Amino acid sequence: MKFTLKNKIITILIFFLFLIIILIVSNLLTKSFYLRNVTTQEQKLFIKKTFLPWKASKEKKEKNFYLQKLTNELNFKKSLDDIIFKEKLKINLDKNLFLEKYTYLKGFETGIDNTFPGSGYLDFLNNDLVVISSRGVLGYSSLNKNNFNFKQIENNIHNFINEEQFKKHKRFSIKDLHINNNRIYVSYTEEIKKNCWNMSVLSADFSYSKINFKKLFSPKECIHSMKNNDNEFNAMQSGGRIITLDNNHIIFSTGEFRSRYLAQNIQSINGKLIKINIKNSSFKIISSGHRNVQGLLYDKDENILLLTEHGPAGGDEINLLDITKDTINNYGWPISSYGYHYSDKLDITRNKKYPFLKSHSSYGYIEPLKYFTPSIGPSEIVKIGIKSYIFSCLSCKSIFFFNLDSENKIYNISRIRVEERVRDMIYRDKKLYLFLEDTASIGVIKL
Repeated sequence: MKFTLKNKIITILIFFLFLIIILIVSNLLTKSFYLRNVTTQEQKLFIKKTFLPWKASKEKKEKNFYLQKLTNELNFKKSLDDIIFKEKLKINLDKNLFLEKYTYLKGFETGIDNTFPGSGYLDFLNNDLVVISSRGVLGYSSLNKNNFNFKQIENNIHNFINEEQFKKHKRFSIKDLHINNNRIYVSYTEEIKKNCWNMSVLSADFSYSKINFKKLFSPKECIHSMKNNDNEFNAMQSGGRIITLDNNHIIFSTGEFRSRYLAQNIQSINGKLIKINIKNSSFKIISSGHRNVQGLLYDKDENILLLTEHGPAGGDEINLLDITKDTINNYGWPISSYGYHYSDKLDITRNKKYPFLKSHSSYGYIEPLKYFTPSIGPSEIVKIGIKSYIFSCLSCKSIFFFNLDSENKIYNISRIRVEERVRDMIYRDKKLYLFLEDTASIGVIKL
């Protein structure tokens, strides 16, 4: 039988059709949330390598790039060189506001979400601005200067989280910085047991030369990154915010690392707000039903906590907690949410277990002050005046001004775009200080 040109064309078309079918099926397999729920991490990796080798190759290149940047950052930390930023840029924003932006030069190499450059957190000590990177590079700069060149501070954070954890994933990192009464607090993802994680807090007396941290809060329970009830894990869904409540207590947010059911388990510390005694490390849960609180503010004048929280696909929230009530407030996650599961059409099991009922109050939970669909990725929240506040966001690359009325309802909300992910934000003397993580920059907005 002759292999005619027509037959050759048909054979080639059949081959490419077969290849396309394999690609579609394999892609559905790796993206199927049903499959994610019934396979282990090892099986997922096998499927990816077998059916999507080009995707595995791309991920390997990205990881190698991350590891090189990580090595650079850790070597920089050891060097104790100054954390230098370039001279400022002045950027026009809406409503006659200007952003003074001190752009990245060196010191912050690896991010929590972006691979490069780095993520960071800010706070004040007297007349100094203090910054820490997601890998523990710590420094200070005087607010009296016209630029931000930070003197690096030697510290022992590497005794608690270091290259071993950072290499496993960029999301294992420092999660917040807080300073009060000359004490410094740092939260981080702690590897409690091998590949089993939770959120912990370090604390120390502040020193400009060397800071020796000790554990203040470290839970016994942990969530395994590969072997857990829902066969899902995400170290970004971890909370980690710290604020001072009074001279003896801090408030600490914990996420559920995507083991959603823990948020409603009162025996678990995950998916909660926790009140920690800084004198003896004792703690109590003050609220539950949280997914991932990324902004936390104690308004002493109003005696309320304001918090921003990441939802799933949509359903980001601003919530209020009345600190005077001696009950455990429940905010509904993962039973009630105004968001949706990511690509939930193929996942009957998850939709049944976590239905995401749209009402909170109808099921005995606290309604959010405001929710956002689609998601905006809210981050820190600060107070700028009487019942006047600002919160920042990551994915929407903006800040939002808003007020609370006499009944603590939100009104007069307005958005200012800054065109970068805002990882952290603090306020002092009518100035906002922001950590902008797309360029690892310090931003300043005069109000």
